[in-house]
Amino acid sequence: MSTCTRDEWMTVAAARLLHDHSVCFVGIGLPSAACNLARLTHAPEIVLIYESGTIGTRPDVLPLSIGDSELAETAACVVTLPEIFSCYLQAGRVDIGFLGAAQIDRHGNLNSTVIGPYDAPQTRLPGAGGAPEIALHARQVFVMLKASRRSFVERLDFRTSAGYLDGHGARARSGAPGGGPRAVITDFGMLTPHPQSEELQLTALFADASVDEARAAVGWPLLVADRIDTIAPPSAHEHATLRALNTRTREAHARPVRIPL
Repeated sequence: MSTCTRDEWMTVAAARLLHDHSVCFVGIGLPSAACNLARLTHAPEIVLIYESGTIGTRPDVLPLSIGDSELAETAACVVTLPEIFSCYLQAGRVDIGFLGAAQIDRHGNLNSTVIGPYDAPQTRLPGAGGAPEIALHARQVFVMLKASRRSFVERLDFRTSAGYLDGHGARARSGAPGGGPRAVITDFGMLTPHPQSEELQLTALFADASVDEARAAVGWPLLVADRIDTIAPPSAHEHATLRALNTRTREAHARPVRIPL
């Protein structure tokens, strides 16, 4: 296998968490890459749902947005946005919600709204979209996020989507029906919630990463599990499949769009 980048390793590690025949509500970006890699490798019958209403979509290239025609053209069916949320997500039919964000805190709460004060932000982000509902209702949630002290923060600038709230059972007491974030996949390894406090703790590292690197990238005193697993590097098949997917995507997005007049 040729040398893989951390981004590729991260995507492969996330894809391995997905199992065949599961129903997965997919976010754009890194989560979309991981979910489609799983579909192209070990989970060919995974059911991918995007917020635009596409169900069972099987894109040949990664979509630019939830409105990308690639999703509708390759879907088993397309339904309305209200139906996706009311009849599928809120009805408990989504096994996994796969999300990204701009910020995450120690209890897995997410910010995709603003950086800085809400009334006078330094940066206004794309916003909530369907993320709050996905985080609330999916049976379990996976989050993909590159780690830095700007993204893994002591206090969110805005809480867009609920993880475990303040921990120690606060989510369950709130009545949230879903299971919350079960894993946060980063570019050094993986964090999972502590069984009692629900604070994210380091439980797995890439073979070339270290505990010190993880602590340096996180903006709070990071809990470290008693046992740290090592995440195996991508296999030759995983690596080749991901690179082919990314190559097809770059080529497709570089082609001019011709609009018939």
